Amino acid sequence: MHGAIITFSFALITLIVGVFFGYAFCKDSYEKKLSQARKTAEDIVSDAHKAAKSLKKETLLEAKDDIHKYREQQEDELKERRQDIQKQENRALERQDILDRKDQSLEKREENIESNENNITARQHKLDEKNKQLTDTLDEQKAELTRVSNLTREQARKIILDNLNQELSHERAEKIKESDVQARQHADKDAKALIVAAIQRSAADTVSESTVTTVTLPNEDMKGRIIGREGRNIRTIEALTGVDLIIDDTPEAVALSGFDPIRREIARMALEKLIEDGRIHPARIEEIVDKSRREMDDHIREVGEQTIYSLGINSINPDLIKIIGRMKYRTSYGQNVLSHSIEVAKLSAVMAAELGEDVMLAKRAGLLHDIGKAIDREVDGSHVEIGVDIATKYKEPEVVINTIASHHGDVEPTSLIATIVAAADAISAARPGARSESMENYIHRLEKLENIADKHDGVDHSYAIQAGHEIRIMVKPEEISDDQAAILSRDIKNEIEDNLEYPGHIKVTVVREVRKVELAK
Repeated sequence: MHGAIITFSFALITLIVGVFFGYAFCKDSYEKKLSQARKTAEDIVSDAHKAAKSLKKETLLEAKDDIHKYREQQEDELKERRQDIQKQENRALERQDILDRKDQSLEKREENIESNENNITARQHKLDEKNKQLTDTLDEQKAELTRVSNLTREQARKIILDNLNQELSHERAEKIKESDVQARQHADKDAKALIVAAIQRSAADTVSESTVTTVTLPNEDMKGRIIGREGRNIRTIEALTGVDLIIDDTPEAVALSGFDPIRREIARMALEKLIEDGRIHPARIEEIVDKSRREMDDHIREVGEQTIYSLGINSINPDLIKIIGRMKYRTSYGQNVLSHSIEVAKLSAVMAAELGEDVMLAKRAGLLHDIGKAIDREVDGSHVEIGVDIATKYKEPEVVINTIASHHGDVEPTSLIATIVAAADAISAARPGARSESMENYIHRLEKLENIADKHDGVDHSYAIQAGHEIRIMVKPEEISDDQAAILSRDIKNEIEDNLEYPGHIKVTVVREVRKVELAK
C-alpha cells in the first residue's frame, strides 16, 4: 500500500515536472516564431514603402514625360498654324497686289479707250469732210469730163466700167495665180507625200479576168466522152452550169465561155471532177455539178472570212461575208473587184491613220465601197444603189453607207472617211496597168474632153494628149490676154471636173503664142 502511494507520487511529480518543462519549451518556441513574424512583417512593410516610393517616382517621371510631349506637340501645332496663317496672309497680300495692278491697268485702258474714242471721232469728222470734198470734186470732174469729151453720162459710165472690168480681170488672174502657187506649195506637197506613203505601204497585185476559162484534158479521146452520144453530155453541162462549152481543134483542151465568173468556175470544177472520175453521163453530171456548186458556196464564204481576217475587221454579218467573197469572181475594167477593194481598204487605213481618223472604220468602208458589184448581175440598179441597199440591210454604220453612196460623186460625202475612200478608190483605179478600157470608151472620152475646150470663146483648137491625162489648148492671142488665159484654164478645169468621169488627173494647159514676122528685102 505504501509502495503504491510512493509510485503514484513519483508519477505525479514526474508529470508535473514534464508539464512545466513542456510549457517552458513551448513558450520559448512561440516567442521565437512571434519575433520572426514581426520581423517578416516589418520587412514586408519596408519593402512596400520602398516599392511605393519607386512607383511614385516612376509615375511622376512618366507624367513629366507625357506633359513634355504634349507641350511639344502643342508647340508644333501652334507653329504650323502660325505658318499657315502667315501663308494665307502672304497670299492675301499677293492677291491684293494683283488686284491693285489690275485696277491700274483697267484705269489705263479706260483712259486709252477714251483717248481712242476721241481720236476716232476726230478722224470721222475729217473723213466726213474729205468725203464731202471728194464728192464735190467728183461731181465737178464728171461735169468737166462731160463738157470736154462730149460724152453722155451713160457713155462715160460704159468706158469706166470697161476699164474697171479689165483691171478686175487682171487682179482676178493675179489672185488665181497667187492662190494656185500657195495651194500647190502646201496641198500638193502634203497630198503627194500622203498618197505616196499610202501606196508604198499598201501594195496589191492586179488580177485580170477574162470571159473564157480553159480546161486541160488528159487526151483527145476525152473530148468525145464529154460530148457524149448525140451531144447529150455537153448539153447537160451547158444547161446545168449556164456556160458555153467550146470544143474545137485546140489539142487536149476545151474552153468554158460565159460572162458570169462564178458559173464558169463551177463548170470548171465540175468538168475537172468528171474527167478525173471518168464516168460522164447526164445523171453523174448533175450530181457533180450540184456538189461543185456547194463547194463553190463554201469556197466563197472562206474567201470572205479570209479577207476580213486579213484586214482585221470584226462584227460583220455572215451573209455579208459571203457577198464579200463573191467579189473575187467579179471584175471591173479587167481589175478584180475583191483585190481592188482590199487595196482601197489598206490605202484608206493608211491615210486615215495619217489624218487622225478611225482606222478600222476607214478600212471597213474601203472594203465595202464596191460591194454592190458582187450581185449587180442579179439585181437591177447601179452598183452604188445596190451597195447602199446591202449596207442598209445589214445595218452597217452610217459613215459606211454614205461612203458607198458618195464614192462616185452621186451624193455629197458627209465625213472625212468618205472622202478618204474616194481618193483611195481613184488611186487604186489609176495605177498603171490596174484597169483596162475599151477603145470606144477611150475615144469617146478624148472627144468629149476636146469638145469642152473648143466651145469656149477665143479657143483656136485643142488636143487631148498623154492618153487623155492632158488637154492642150491653143488660143487666139488677139482675143485672149495672158490674164484671160489663166482664167480660161481654171474655167475649163472646173467644167472637166463637173462633166467628166476619169481616173487620175487631167492637166489643162493653155498656150498663147504671139508671132511677129517681117521680111527684109
